Amino acid sequence: MSKPMYVLLQYCCPQRKITQFVGWLAECRWKWFKNWAIKRLIRKYHVNLSEAASENLDDYPNFNSFFTRQLKPECRPIPPGADILSSPADGCVSQIGKIHDDILIQAKQFYYTTVSLLGGSETLAHRFENGNFATLYLAPKDYHRVHMPIRGKLLETTYIPGKLFSVDQVTTQSVPNLFSRNERLVCIFETEIGPVAVILVGAMLVGNIETVWPMQHPRNEITTEHYANGVVLERGAELGLFKMGSTVILLFPKGKVEWESALQENSAVKVGEAMGTLRE
Repeated sequence: MSKPMYVLLQYCCPQRKITQFVGWLAECRWKWFKNWAIKRLIRKYHVNLSEAASENLDDYPNFNSFFTRQLKPECRPIPPGADILSSPADGCVSQIGKIHDDILIQAKQFYYTTVSLLGGSETLAHRFENGNFATLYLAPKDYHRVHMPIRGKLLETTYIPGKLFSVDQVTTQSVPNLFSRNERLVCIFETEIGPVAVILVGAMLVGNIETVWPMQHPRNEITTEHYANGVVLERGAELGLFKMGSTVILLFPKGKVEWESALQENSAVKVGEAMGTLRE
């Protein structure tokens, strides 16, 4: 299928109904089906089964339980040093760099704003003006749990309903304002360097986004939930997961992060790997 046709079909197809159907299949407990689907995923995407906490497929009741599998603890060590910013996910760096005023780059010739990404909150967007950002794409082969890049106290989450375009490279380079059009969950943490946003972006076939804390967001309107007592998560602690692949976007205040010089577009990263250095 040509790239233009692939993108056009995403505009035309019933994104949510397809995603709901695939989500239902991924939860099915038919042993023959889930084993077939898991083995096909492993073969097609060269999944490293040896890293999984369990290498026995019979331990996974459905496809989603394998897709969101936990890893052996030693596979993703957290680097020492309190000033190290660690990767929150296994994936590929889609874009990384500085926020210019409130403009972020999505792909070549495509830009979007922090205001639109954060659901229209100019007050919140202002806190990241001229700051730093990183966009990480999680492919089907990747580990799909998301971890804290820095120690933080959860202040609020905002659920923003939206489209469910794919977030693969072809679509990212073809659909304007992709990340501010798709469904997403914005998590704001209070940290030693100020506010940090961890944004989980939904996508085609992503059945659900889950967090380690309970949420009460309705699914049809922008809603913000505040956490008066705050959930404190250490650097490297799990904060949520994706059922099927998607994207994580990080936002930091101005002058608080210096990115690793080796990181660039298409760089591969894993949970715990150093992405940058924190500045006080």
